[in-house]
Amino acid sequence: MTTETVRPAVTEERLVRDLRRLGVERGQLLLVHASLRSLGWVAGGAPTVVSALRKAVGSNGHVVVPTGTEANSQTSRVHRARIATLTPEEVGEFERTMPAFDKDSTPSGMGAISEALRTMDGAVRSAHPQSSFAAVGPRAGWLMADHPLECHLGPASPLGKLLKENAQVLMIDVGYWAFTGFHLAEYTYTPDPPMRKYACVLTAAGGDRYWEYYEDVVLDDQEFDVIGESLEESLGEKATIKRGRVARAQCRLVPLRPAVEFAQDWLADHRLETPR
Repeated sequence: MTTETVRPAVTEERLVRDLRRLGVERGQLLLVHASLRSLGWVAGGAPTVVSALRKAVGSNGHVVVPTGTEANSQTSRVHRARIATLTPEEVGEFERTMPAFDKDSTPSGMGAISEALRTMDGAVRSAHPQSSFAAVGPRAGWLMADHPLECHLGPASPLGKLLKENAQVLMIDVGYWAFTGFHLAEYTYTPDPPMRKYACVLTAAGGDRYWEYYEDVVLDDQEFDVIGESLEESLGEKATIKRGRVARAQCRLVPLRPAVEFAQDWLADHRLETPR
């Protein structure tokens, strides 16, 4: 007979302690990319993680999560996967009935921790129908305000404000493929970044749904893991990137500004036809 070891539940107190040990400080502006499952069995689930994050940054700090809805699109990977086996007639019917984005009720497409923060009391969400964020903290309203349709993840988005405010990025058992900040560099590594057309479903003032078409920068995260590896080699010796465990998850705490600046140089060297 074998005896299985039952691990105790991860508590809020442990999460706060581990976050502080990693380097999360009171008053910080923290952008979080997280896998709930990686933490182990958390008593209370995702809401407990959000509560621990808030306690770790304190009453003057902020916690921000992406709450994007990639499915609200005609061109995203999620949308293409959904319609891959449909006939043209079925695609047309599917797109005619896709629900419009509502920042107050449309669920986050970015996981349980993101959704738990979006739905908590006092949370504020930006209004972008594909690339929204949500935040809690004293200046959450300012951080989430004025998210232009034509700027998914650029300087005019909440991500741009996080850059100006020297945010830290907490990565809970996720790779650099999820490092949203690298998208900022896609807007700025060249004065004339490539553009493409986007589309999403919105709600008119009278309540009718409609498709909105617009242009924005091409967003391509396929090289983000490579950029992240190069970033760690560049900044690792300076101890800028902090590493450690939060509960059972391997985590990084990465300063946003130097990461974006590094990605700008990397993209200029690798995406431009004539390297710098």
